[in-house]
Amino acid sequence: MPATLPSRLPAPVRRSMLVTALGASILASGCATLRQVAALEDVDFSLAGVAGGTLAGIRIDSATSYEDLGALDAARLAAALSRGRLPLEATLQVRASNPEDNVRARLLKLDWTLFLDDRKTVSGVMDREYELPPGEPVTVPVTVKVDLLDFFDRQLEPLVGLALAAAGGGEPHRIRLEATPSIQTALGPIRYPQPIRIEYRVGG
Repeated sequence: MPATLPSRLPAPVRRSMLVTALGASILASGCATLRQVAALEDVDFSLAGVAGGTLAGIRIDSATSYEDLGALDAARLAAALSRGRLPLEATLQVRASNPEDNVRARLLKLDWTLFLDDRKTVSGVMDREYELPPGEPVTVPVTVKVDLLDFFDRQLEPLVGLALAAAGGGEPHRIRLEATPSIQTALGPIRYPQPIRIEYRVGG
């Protein structure tokens, strides 16, 4: 059974819990394992951008507001709304930053839940492996698909504004992932027991 690691607790608390939970196994595995386990708490995740945003099959990644849509696209979106489906699809670019003075880590998978305007929507798993070398940020693409009408009122203009935020335009603070990384170490896979918030940095 994989060992578990606390999320965004104060560093002293996290280190104490790591020692308590893994003590005997870590000591048996030696100093290299200690460094690998401690390194997990220093890997930072944030949203760096979005690629390929579509709403009801219409490319929206070049627009920043509802007014930027052409008359034809607006009509197509209104038709999709009338049919009761307004699917949004986008690939979120998650940046995993391993500090320069850290040890090499390997991301095994990322269980995620998408929040739009602080509302919980869909969940999924990114299960491709990524090496996280020290000092070299790595971009991890996470594709999300959500029908906005499953979670929000049927008002086209606000929904388009929300979709634009998720697709890279508009207000980026309206979107975030709550995710649980699993990272490989000499002890085997270690999974954070609680989700961490992955979002845009203020001013980014």
